[in-house]
Amino acid sequence: MQLDSILRSALFVPGSRPERFSKAIASGADIVIVDFEDAVEEELKAQARDHLATYLTENPGTSVVVRINASGHRMHRDDIDFCASHRGVAAVLLAKAETLEQIHVVAKSEKPVWPLIESALGLANLKAISAAPAVQRLTFGALDLAFDLGLRAASGAAYRIFDQVRYQLLVNSAVHHLAKPLDTVFPNIGDPAALRSFAQDARDLGFAGMLAIHPSQVAVIHEVFTPSQGEIDWARRVIDAAQNAPGAFRLDAKMIDAPVIAEARRIVAFYSS
Repeated sequence: MQLDSILRSALFVPGSRPERFSKAIASGADIVIVDFEDAVEEELKAQARDHLATYLTENPGTSVVVRINASGHRMHRDDIDFCASHRGVAAVLLAKAETLEQIHVVAKSEKPVWPLIESALGLANLKAISAAPAVQRLTFGALDLAFDLGLRAASGAAYRIFDQVRYQLLVNSAVHHLAKPLDTVFPNIGDPAALRSFAQDARDLGFAGMLAIHPSQVAVIHEVFTPSQGEIDWARRVIDAAQNAPGAFRLDAKMIDAPVIAEARRIVAFYSS
C-alpha cells in the first residue's frame, strides 16, 4: 500500500513471534509494524530479523513497517541494512528518534522514515526532524515519553502534556507537508469503549489514525476513523452544490465556504480510495 495515503491503523507484532505475522496481517490492519525493539528480548533480536526475512521471502506481496532499534543500540545499523535489503519493508519506524542526524542515518535505507518521538530531546528537535526529506509521517510513544519527562502516564495531568505533543506533531506535519500523524497506542486492551473515546479524540484532532497493540483494537479504530455513510452523503451534497455556487453559500441552513468544501472532498476521496 502507499503509506502516504489513508492509514487508520498500524498494528504492532513482535519480530520474535513469526507465528503471529500472518494473524496480524489477517486482522485487517492497514499496515503491520514488525517490532525489532521493545517487544523483542536482547538475545532474540538477530533471530527476529531472520524470522521476518523468511516471512517476506515466502510472502513476496507482503508490505510491513519495521520498528528498528534506537540509535546507539548494537543492532541499529544491522536493522537499517535489513530494511534496505528487503522490498517488503515499506517504511522504517525509528524508535526514540531524537536528532536530524539519526534520521539521515536511517534514510540510507532508502525507505520512508517514521520518527517515533519518545523523549524530551526528540520533542525539542521535532522541527528539524520533520524537515528531513526522508520523513513521511510522525508519531509518538506516550509511555516512554512519560518516563523521560517524569509524568504519571495514566494521569489526567499527563494527558494534558500529551495533547501538547499532539499539537506539535500536527503543526510540524502540516508545515512540512507530511502525511497526517498517527496517535500513540491505547494500552488497555480490555476496554473497547475507552479505546473508542480515545480514537474519537485523535480523529477530531486531525490525526490520520493510531498505533495498535492488539488485533482486537483494529475494528474499533477503523470504525472511528472511517467516515460514516451520513458524512459521505453530506460531503457529496456539498461538492454537488459547490459546482453551481460562486464562493460561499448556504446548505441546510449552514454556511459553506472553501475550507468546508475541501473537507467534503477529503471525505469523498477517502470513500473512493
